[in-house]
Amino acid sequence: MPATSAVAPLSPPGADGPGGPLRGITVLDLASVGPAARCTRLLADYGATVVKVGAVPGRGAEPIRPPFYAYSGSRYLRRTAVDLKDPDGRDAFLALVRNADVVVESFRPGVIDRLGIGFAALRSVNPQIILCSTTGFGQDGPRAAWAGHDINYLAVGGYLATTEPRADGGPPVSGATIADAAGGGMHAAMAVMAALIGRGEDGPGTHLDVSIADGVLWLTSLAVDEHLATGAPVGPGHNIITGRYACYDTYRAADGGWLAVGAIEPKFYANLCRLLGCEQWADHQLVDEVQDAVRADFRAAFATKDRDAWVAELAGADTCVTPVLSAAELVDDDQYAARHAFVEASTRAPGEEAPTRFRQVGPVLAGMEARGAAVDLGDPFRSDTDRLFTAAGLTPEHIADLRAKGVVA
Repeated sequence: MPATSAVAPLSPPGADGPGGPLRGITVLDLASVGPAARCTRLLADYGATVVKVGAVPGRGAEPIRPPFYAYSGSRYLRRTAVDLKDPDGRDAFLALVRNADVVVESFRPGVIDRLGIGFAALRSVNPQIILCSTTGFGQDGPRAAWAGHDINYLAVGGYLATTEPRADGGPPVSGATIADAAGGGMHAAMAVMAALIGRGEDGPGTHLDVSIADGVLWLTSLAVDEHLATGAPVGPGHNIITGRYACYDTYRAADGGWLAVGAIEPKFYANLCRLLGCEQWADHQLVDEVQDAVRADFRAAFATKDRDAWVAELAGADTCVTPVLSAAELVDDDQYAARHAFVEASTRAPGEEAPTRFRQVGPVLAGMEARGAAVDLGDPFRSDTDRLFTAAGLTPEHIADLRAKGVVA
């Protein structure tokens, strides 16, 4: 291990980070993009101190560098770079692990063991460490070594096959990275928080095997459980929430805008029929034989007014009708404004005379304490290496030696 001075825990972010229930928890993040980065984004917005541990520039393959605005512009995160393939880099990383609570990684199964930073190595320096390994298919099984992305996990987890197909009959391409964000990122963050509670103040750590495909399976579990229990061939149009009935569908308005209708409860459906002038169908909500006729009348009714006119008439009248908003529309939506969903952000790279200012989705989930607060992202290429390794107990001389060797940056 490297030479050390007195070891002190890394202090919470203070003014440069949010408060929250995870304040005082330190997370080392070895991922640059994808579900693991989504996980640590959530943990940081809940108050954890998250340290992004990237690759040293010029040593090995260059990592993916997301755009400056991605993953909330690395809001509140700290950064360092370590060559984990170098024995000195490995030891420096393990020095960080001694004062950490969680390590999040997204390498293929077996890679961290080959690097010498697998769970056994982490536990040898910190018996309480929680290792969260986030992969496409998990640490074992016949698909464990497969490469993949969001669409692949949605495919094997049943999501694509239960979603309305394209005009050519093929499964659709999702408009959001549901597998990465929910099947992987939220799954991993939830597992980490549960492990922290289970560990308590002085309990042992654990290795979390987060499979994104497993997370998608859970997201699709209503349909899968129905098939397992009844043998039903679940898929698009199978039941009320997959397009079988006109009460749960989308409709085009006169101006080309779209409305989403989710009138599942009979009372909401009756309100909708009345306000659309389609009272003749009020008692036929779940009658399969007439659904084509119901849809035809609903389409004709919605085509008589512009989208926002229908929203004004229907949305507040217990009909479960909402507009289909584009990203350009929702960023100025009154509801999100009232909920302080977007925050002002600024960043400044070296040499820039003025900061770049923009808005971003803020800490919007329940229990996040920095909702609506402006954030200064600082220099997106800065390094917190000296501060981090000093807090980990390395002497200034040793940090300088590691820098000179190109092991840290």
